[in-house]
Amino acid sequence: MKKTFVLDTNVLLHDPQAIFAFEDNEVIIPAIVLEEIDSKKRLADELGRNARTVSRLLDGMRRQGHLHEGIPLQNGGLLKVELNHRSFMRVQEMFGDMSNDNRILAVALNYQLEQADAAANADKPEIVLVSKDVLVRIKADVLSLKAQDYLSDQIAPASDAYTGYVTLFVHPAVIDEFYTFRFLNVDQLQIKAKPRPNEFVILRDEMGTNKSALLKISADGARLEPLYLSNDPVWGITARNAQQRMALELLLSDDIPLVTLSGKAGTGKTLLALAAGLMKVEDEHKYKKLLIARPVVPMGKDIGYLPGEKEEKLRPWMQPIYDNLEFLFDTKKSGDIEKILMGMGSIQVEALTYIRGRSIPGQFIIIDEAQNLTRHEVKTIVSRVGEGSKIVLMGDPEQIDHPYLDSVSNGLSHIIERFKLEGISGHVTLEKGERSKLAQLAADLL
Repeated sequence: MKKTFVLDTNVLLHDPQAIFAFEDNEVIIPAIVLEEIDSKKRLADELGRNARTVSRLLDGMRRQGHLHEGIPLQNGGLLKVELNHRSFMRVQEMFGDMSNDNRILAVALNYQLEQADAAANADKPEIVLVSKDVLVRIKADVLSLKAQDYLSDQIAPASDAYTGYVTLFVHPAVIDEFYTFRFLNVDQLQIKAKPRPNEFVILRDEMGTNKSALLKISADGARLEPLYLSNDPVWGITARNAQQRMALELLLSDDIPLVTLSGKAGTGKTLLALAAGLMKVEDEHKYKKLLIARPVVPMGKDIGYLPGEKEEKLRPWMQPIYDNLEFLFDTKKSGDIEKILMGMGSIQVEALTYIRGRSIPGQFIIIDEAQNLTRHEVKTIVSRVGEGSKIVLMGDPEQIDHPYLDSVSNGLSHIIERFKLEGISGHVTLEKGERSKLAQLAADLL
């Protein structure tokens, strides 16, 4: 059955191509949405760019006819700008506010009331309000309107998310064969899902003994090979569990230019990435510079309201990075880490605001808190990576500060899912907290 989708402003500001994501159904843009988009078009951040993109798309469609009458879409659907607010009085009676959200609700409600007045035997399309605002969807439910989140940018549910490793229980002879020949063919093991390049495999004895092995699937997905790196300290940091060992393997592998790490607070993501980056830049001289960045949430937010020069403004946002650097350099006094970084010259701590538009060759790039990035922002950042660079994106998909992102629609989860079959990338989900027993309990219980 055909459907009519009424779009909230935040859907178009989140994904300007959303008008093409509803197949052969009717897509309605309330007139007030155009006003809200117009108010955002001068912004210099992601919202402003998306607002301008939507404006250009609608202007191009306007040449095909009148938007208020409906413009056919290439996928068989119909796009229409709706001016009708006749149901607004009913919405105002319930919520008592002439807000833009309520005007959007009124448009959807009017469509639904028109369908109810139509003949009973008519083929009536279902009316669905699409919004990334939770409270708008709740209001819609109060009005008996069907509402949903924008689903086209969501990946697999968190329960099915790719972790970067699997645990297999095998006959002990299989483990012995691996230690004898130092490799196994993927066909020898019964892996339910299709083996992914650079995915890790933990072999355990199905007989219940302590015999085990940690392997990695080759980039071509055909063989299981031993980890090439020993468990020696990396800038004084030693892996404390299997997942941290996997993470260091990916971080120190020169043939894997894209690494993603996810996990709760305290699992060691930032510390491991910084230690690996320092080894590659300072000890092995594989890269010219170590670039560390994290979003000033929301990304693109002007930090001019903070006092001082650029470095002083960035310091509150970058403090978690400095905390880890102070641990790695074992500094004793406040301010020592700034002197060390200034003297070295090869370590740069930046806000993502200043990375946009750059080309970054020959650098080890660490992007922290990547779960607060949208799909487009992650694409923009990764597309900045130049020849000979390695980029590490990390974060906790369950700890998101962005108002319209969640664990299945954020940029980090998106890039993990899209690159899991590519031989140039690797991913690990770290699960065990190593910061302290208290931190682990807090992450699990609170």
